[in-house]
Amino acid sequence: MECEFPSVNSNIEEIKEIFENTKTIAVIGCSPDPSKASNMVANYLKNAGFKMVPVYPKEDEILGEKVYRSLKEIPFKVDMVDIFRKPDVIGQVVDAAIERGDVDTVWTQLGLVNNEAAKKAQEKGMKVVQNKCTKIEHRAIFG
Repeated sequence: MECEFPSVNSNIEEIKEIFENTKTIAVIGCSPDPSKASNMVANYLKNAGFKMVPVYPKEDEILGEKVYRSLKEIPFKVDMVDIFRKPDVIGQVVDAAIERGDVDTVWTQLGLVNNEAAKKAQEKGMKVVQNKCTKIEHRAIFG
């Protein structure tokens, strides 16, 4: 599968606004392994003051937080969905976010782009960031 170039994306001002308005972040594909990027980023987000919600098919707890098997299972508002899954799964995550009706932002991590899913999310009123790391962007803006 060829990597897409993101045709739908937010600029730095929008990204700053996203962080300022986000309280709860569901980390899709949050690994329990501390050497994995998803775990390191989730830990950073938690320590930066966000309510970090791990979504993973196994484990009961990651980084001291209850693990949910899917976005659909989370029983409270999710402001941002931070995706650490392959591009072909991003569409399913976006569909779940749309179905929830309370997700403000869909964010795909470095190397992850799905323009079709991003456009769909944007058409439903969500902000979209693709191919960027939440940890890197947050640290660059807020130090």
